[in-house]
Amino acid sequence: MTLHAQREDAGNYEYDREVLFGINKNTNGGLIGGFSFKMAQRLDDSQFQFFGLDLANVKNPKEVRYNTILGNSFIFGKSNYLYSIRPYYGRELIVFKKAPQQGVQVSVLGAVGPTVGVVAPYIIEYAVNRLETVREQYNPEVHQSRFNVLGPGRIFEGIGQSEFAFGGNAKAALFFEFGVFRTNVTGLELGYQLEGFTREIPLMPTVENRQLFQSVYFTFFYGFRK
Repeated sequence: MTLHAQREDAGNYEYDREVLFGINKNTNGGLIGGFSFKMAQRLDDSQFQFFGLDLANVKNPKEVRYNTILGNSFIFGKSNYLYSIRPYYGRELIVFKKAPQQGVQVSVLGAVGPTVGVVAPYIIEYAVNRLETVREQYNPEVHQSRFNVLGPGRIFEGIGQSEFAFGGNAKAALFFEFGVFRTNVTGLELGYQLEGFTREIPLMPTVENRQLFQSVYFTFFYGFRK
């Protein structure tokens, strides 16, 4: 019996390619940890290969958000953002197939790839005295009181002074697909992410900084297949 015949017997639920878009939440990120894109292609009846790209905002676990007297929210002690760009290649193995238009499909997957980190200054507005304020990157030798901070900088302020850091990433995960339509994908990926850079990333100069980051994450995916 050919693979094509097997697909017809399965109610035409089988597919050869899929394109997925995702929103990520992880233990190193904020309310929204990042965004994902993934393209997968069938290798055999239960195995896929895929290429993907994650865009994530990585935080130091010691970051604490405060409110100012003006109602603005800022992170005192933070000197840099870290934006991670993670292309990767991986394999996915289906361990439990769903029936057409019902049930849940369960897969295991793993992926590795390079990482490009964009290290951008975190700008604050700081009151030097009652009449003078400055907008600059946090410096622990200058900005010694959080009560003098009036708020964070503007969106993308300081991005032109960004530096790059290079490294790699790897992840292992379970994927639960529970869509009810043959041509659409709705699923949840639960996994562990490891990411390392060739140098330490100074997110907060007054606490321990790292060059290796690990997190637990989940990504909600929606996409299309054929």
